[in-house]
Formats: sequence, C-alpha cells, structure tokens
Amino acid sequence: MKAIAINGHGDVNVLHEIEVDAPKPKRGHVVIDVKATSVNPVDTKIRQGSEGTAGMTYPAILHMDVSGVISEVGEGVTNFKIGDEVYGCVGGIVGIPGTLADKVEADAVLLAHKPKTLSFGEAASLPLVAITAWEAIIGRAEIQPSDRVLVHGGTGGVGHIGLQLAKALGAHVTTTVADEARAETAKQLGADETVLFPTEEPKEYVERLTNGQGFDTVFDTVGGPVLQNSLIAAKLKGHVISTIGYADYNLTEMHFKALRLDLVFMAISIIHNIDRETHGDILRRLAGLVDKGQVKPLIDSVFPLTLQGVKDAHTRLESGLATGKIVIER
Repeated sequence: MKAIAINGHGDVNVLHEIEVDAPKPKRGHVVIDVKATSVNPVDTKIRQGSEGTAGMTYPAILHMDVSGVISEVGEGVTNFKIGDEVYGCVGGIVGIPGTLADKVEADAVLLAHKPKTLSFGEAASLPLVAITAWEAIIGRAEIQPSDRVLVHGGTGGVGHIGLQLAKALGAHVTTTVADEARAETAKQLGADETVLFPTEEPKEYVERLTNGQGFDTVFDTVGGPVLQNSLIAAKLKGHVISTIGYADYNLTEMHFKALRLDLVFMAISIIHNIDRETHGDILRRLAGLVDKGQVKPLIDSVFPLTLQGVKDAHTRLESGLATGKIVIER
C-alpha cells in the first residue's frame, strides 16, 4: 500500500511517498481503510524534530487522527465489524504507524462509530482535539450551570471544542481570540463574550466581564504567557486547566488565590498504554452530542490525501493563519 512518511526531520520536503505492506490486525485491533485525517501541531512538531524523535522508527508514517471504514477485524473485537464507519486517534507516535496511508491498524478501544451527521473529513478533524477538550472540560473542570468559564483560543483546534462543551454544560463562556473575524466565529459557536488578545489585559476584562471577581474555570489551550494570564483571570479558589504547561512560570498568583491547576496531555494513554479505553468512550459520547447539534467541528481548509496535499496542509498549519482544523481527505 502507499503511505506518506519521513526518514528524518525538517521542513515539509522531508515528507515522501513510500510503499509498505498492508497491516494485518492483531488481537483486539482492526484495520481501517483511511478516508481522512487532519493536522495537529504535534504532527508538524514531530516532522520538524522539535518533539525529539517521539519514539519513532523510520520510515515513520505520521498523523494521529483518522476516519474511515473497517476492512478487517482481529480476534477478540466484538463491538466493530467490517464495513463500520469509525473515527479515532490511533498512531503516528511512539513507533505506531500513523494515518497518512491507504490503511492503518488501530486498537479497537481507541475507536468509536463516526457521527452519523458528519462527513469523513469532518469526523477526522475531531479525535485528538475533542479528547483533549473533553478531558479538560468534562473530566477535570466540574463546571456547574451558570459558571463563568474563560476559554483561551476559542477558535483553535482544542479551544473550539472546549467552548462548545462548556456551553453544553450550561456555562456562561468567554473566549479570547486574535481578531474581530475570529470573534464573530466564536459567537457563532456559542460564545457569550469575546476578548481580543493581546489588546485587552486580563485585569481589564476580568473587571469588565466579572465585576473583578474572576472566572470560575479558565481553560488555556495556548500556553506560555497565556497560562500566566489564566492565573490572573481565575477567581479566588478558581480552577485553571492547561494543555501546554512546559515552560517556566511564576506561581505566586496561584498561591495567594489558592487556585487549582490541572494539566491535560491526551497522548499519555497511547504513549504509556494506560486508560486507552477512555478515548473510545469519549468519542462515543461526543458523537451523541455532535448528532444532536450541540458540538460541530470548525473546518479551516481541506486538502487532498496526496504528497503535495499533505505538504500544503502542514504549511497551512505552520502559517498560524488557520481557524479551526485542517483536514486531509481522499
């Protein structure tokens, strides 16, 4: 079968097409005919080498997200059959072949049936970002109806799902965005208030939007100085959740406000082989919300699943201009 892989790290030109044997399913696994995938920052970082080797063996087939049709079922798999349309976050890291290929083998517990109301491309945009947002908003945040929630980066990959999940729980949601166009997009996704970052400082919008009290929960999908701002924006004994915690931070604000800080790293289940079944469960529950219209993917652009299409998709993500997710489909 054909696949797109790397033998080393660098710009998009390290991507190349290869021929490899089609996978056969191990016990508990299935083989998926790949219909679509999407680009996440981790994919481009692995290609660049900024994530180290990420445990890859070469040639390394990249990309974690997939949607497609099951073509083979391994022993012990009882919840899927040949012909099922599925989606999941299944490989492309720690030596597990990724989804830039005609077919991919996947652990069945990482999968769920594709939302009925979505195309393959739309479904492929969701797994990594939705699992991350779900673990934060549903798994950690303990949001109550009418809570004030601040989502940083509400039109980004993780942020646009986090925004919608918080709204589904009945929260009053504010999000930070880069410009007026993204502010309008965020409102269409359900945001009650928007803040232009970095035009307005945290203390200013905390005063304007919460009478100086701060937000019950702050979800940071950006990291760096935005996590520091999150500590300022949270209320006394509030809750800050971040997806990007690898930097040096001053926790003085956190200490004197008695804040709770949680970090979310969804790939830990794949890397360390723990709680893998939670990913499939999250995607099953998410599909229900999608089919009810409570969560919808925000698609920036769609590229063909060809070598040039993958290069163009990576270039688009690295430009920093994307709003929502970048999809690659057949």
